[in-house]
Amino acid sequence: MAADLPGDGLTRAEGSGKPARPPERHAPRPAEDGPAHVHRAYPHDSAHLHVQGAAAYLDDLREPEGTLHVAVGMSPKARGRIVSMDLSAVEAAPGVVRVVTAADIPGRNDISPALGDETLLAADTVAFHGQAVFAVAATTRDAARRAARLGRIEIAEETPSVSVDDAERRGETVLPDYAFGRGDVEAALGASPRRLEGRLRIGGQEHFYLEGQAALAIPGEDGEILVHSSTQHPTEVQHVVARVLGIADAQVTCEVRRMGGAFGGKESQATQWAALAALAARVTGRPCKVRLDRDDDFALTGKRHDFRVDYRLGFHEDGRLDAYSVDFLARCGHSADLSQGVVDRTMFHADNSYFLPAARIASRRLKTNTVSNTAFRGFGGPQGMLAIEKALDDVARVTGRDPLDVRLANLYAPGRDVTPYGMEVEETDTLHAIVTRLAETSRYRDRRAEIDAFNGAGGWLRKGLALTPVKFGISFTLTHLNQAGALVHVYTDGSVQLNHGGTEMGQGLYRKVAQVVAEEFGIDLAKVRITATSTGKVPNTSPTAASAGSDLNGMAAKVAAGTIRARMAGVAAALWGVGEDTIRFRDNLVFAGNESMSFADLARAAHQQRVQLSATGFYRTPSITWDRARATGRPFYYFAYGAACAEIVVDTLTGENRVTRVDILHDVGASLNPAIDIGQIEGGFVQGMGWLTTEELVYAPDGRLLTHAPATYKIPVSSDVPADFRTLLYPNSARADTIYRSKAVGEPPLMLANCVFCAIADALASLNPGEPVPLDAPATPEAILKAAVELGGGR
Repeated sequence: MAADLPGDGLTRAEGSGKPARPPERHAPRPAEDGPAHVHRAYPHDSAHLHVQGAAAYLDDLREPEGTLHVAVGMSPKARGRIVSMDLSAVEAAPGVVRVVTAADIPGRNDISPALGDETLLAADTVAFHGQAVFAVAATTRDAARRAARLGRIEIAEETPSVSVDDAERRGETVLPDYAFGRGDVEAALGASPRRLEGRLRIGGQEHFYLEGQAALAIPGEDGEILVHSSTQHPTEVQHVVARVLGIADAQVTCEVRRMGGAFGGKESQATQWAALAALAARVTGRPCKVRLDRDDDFALTGKRHDFRVDYRLGFHEDGRLDAYSVDFLARCGHSADLSQGVVDRTMFHADNSYFLPAARIASRRLKTNTVSNTAFRGFGGPQGMLAIEKALDDVARVTGRDPLDVRLANLYAPGRDVTPYGMEVEETDTLHAIVTRLAETSRYRDRRAEIDAFNGAGGWLRKGLALTPVKFGISFTLTHLNQAGALVHVYTDGSVQLNHGGTEMGQGLYRKVAQVVAEEFGIDLAKVRITATSTGKVPNTSPTAASAGSDLNGMAAKVAAGTIRARMAGVAAALWGVGEDTIRFRDNLVFAGNESMSFADLARAAHQQRVQLSATGFYRTPSITWDRARATGRPFYYFAYGAACAEIVVDTLTGENRVTRVDILHDVGASLNPAIDIGQIEGGFVQGMGWLTTEELVYAPDGRLLTHAPATYKIPVSSDVPADFRTLLYPNSARADTIYRSKAVGEPPLMLANCVFCAIADALASLNPGEPVPLDAPATPEAILKAAVELGGGR
């Protein structure tokens, strides 16, 4: 159970520094004026269903009578013109009801988020290996999948661009180049006492959500259609389905109760499968369901963007930077998808936590004949941060200084607190406090001396240690997305139904928003009933992304609940002849002086007086602006901060490695739910660790993805989680006017794992002190061994 330890104010688990876990029951009721539900540890709203196997995901929904199953016919080539397509064997296969091609689309063959550059089904050309060319609707999923393999597609093949380097040579991009910065970087580099340059290749990452892409479309009367979709963005599904079918948005309802993971992979990528199910339902007149096989899911859906990063640094002997010039070359895939926002955020976080006196931050969004890369937890930020952490490690190597000292010398500080895009960093004290506190609690200095002694003794086993900070901006950088709506009903028995535009993918959003509503009404959390997200209840929603789910939807729900509470307070005030400002809601009761009644009784009284007990709530994030053309503004409402320290041991003869200890200190403001937040921090860290160590996407020269299943693509498993894993919440309260002064927690923890990559490099640096470590990400055993050999160690 999470506990506040006397003396340091840090929230952690009781005993041995272990991370906090959800309590068996809700926390004891606080003092009368304290919060009853927020800032308290509660389990996930579906935890009891998860452990029973009773939580219904899309594939668990009861299928309507006559449901057909849809499978995809995929391109055998990565680039070329479609010459002919023979689907006669597909049509004749057992169980097949209908074969669907681009010619059957009644609306627009366009599933792109914005630019109209991505098709539902390829019509004239193919742009990546495995691209959907046709679909099969059959009576069973097995029949549909078997039939889809029978299609014969002849393609006039062209040589594909597969890598960043391929696309750079061809000069092909999905979007124009973009750059921003400040100062005369070339002059600053020229005047710097020391200079270096480097290159870092950063790999992509497969989302590997436990529940794959899935959708069920049910046709209704007069052209209406209901789509159940495993999506982070129901409104986008609604838009795209309507566009493909050539109908109005109002004729499409998208609903999602929960997802079995998403991590960004169901923000834009879920629309294709929802639209395909809807198209099949339209042409057959029957319910149609799509559920991708895991191998097909790998091949057909986008990943985290991989990058080649070229950088130049000017710095002093003490490690302080004068100038940073960096080029981010992103592999975006065959279409733009969300690459504008993703790579922009890479650029926004190219500074991470460090002041850059002169900076040039440039990007290219390169077009390759691979599936379009997309959103992934961190949305480009991790790549930008990793690049500067690698660059600062290089500075530490060549100056002979401790990497932590180089980082401390460059942290944002008063007078050095404006980002390269002109936004002031308002909590430099929080950033410094977190880094210095973690250095103390993790015993960084003592352990550094111990590790130096261990490595100094020689041998093929080497240890590494690194402590890295995180500064992550919270808000959508596409400003209009920073809005949310909610719908709250109070029933005459005192129960409450809650709906909002956020989606639940395991992160605990539904629980947190329910806590907000229970707090506003002063009722038990069990009285708040959470309902599935639906475009038919809350329209025009933003995706649940950018770590803004609780900030946006929690505020919208608070507004809605506050509206109803004010109406009910008016009823109570009239009954008792007191002022509305004297009415209090607490413990399932409503009070004013010596008068009281139950919340349910007041709800009944309000209904009898014809007072509305339903309300919508709307919230828009204040104080944010971003002028992309001029590269000025305040794109983020606030920053979330954190730091992590990792110790690792590396076998320089094989490249094998193990993380032996991790210490985390993370800022979530005044946590809405410490149990859920600590779970997010630990899970995000391990996912980031996987991205940087074991998860490698390998493409063949012809564009085929070779690592398309768990046999070849390795996500972290339980044995990879450090046995000594210490997670603390930094005691803080958001200075921005956020929901109950909490801070976002979904994405920032992933970037805490940068310390693992840096610790591996630190271990390798002992093989040849004074030289930058030639290590790319992910730091697989092969990559580690290669770097060790280049440094003069290894085999």
